[in-house]
Amino acid sequence: MASPCIDVCRYDETTGWCQGCGMTRKDKKHWKKEKERRPAIRAALPERLAALQAAGLPTGEAAAKKKK
Repeated sequence: MASPCIDVCRYDETTGWCQGCGMTRKDKKHWKKEKERRPAIRAALPERLAALQAAGLPTGEAAAKKKK
């Protein structure tokens, strides 16, 4: 299973979720070391990204763009 990480790695201070992929730092560690957790991690990401968007934060590739 390919990693959902898109190398944006900007974390929301409130939730700890990456604005690029939705994973937490802890999720990223588990992704590398504990393959059995991958389906649960991946299943949580769409809801997290939707919550970040609802809060007005850019997600995915849009999160990589610097604020002017």
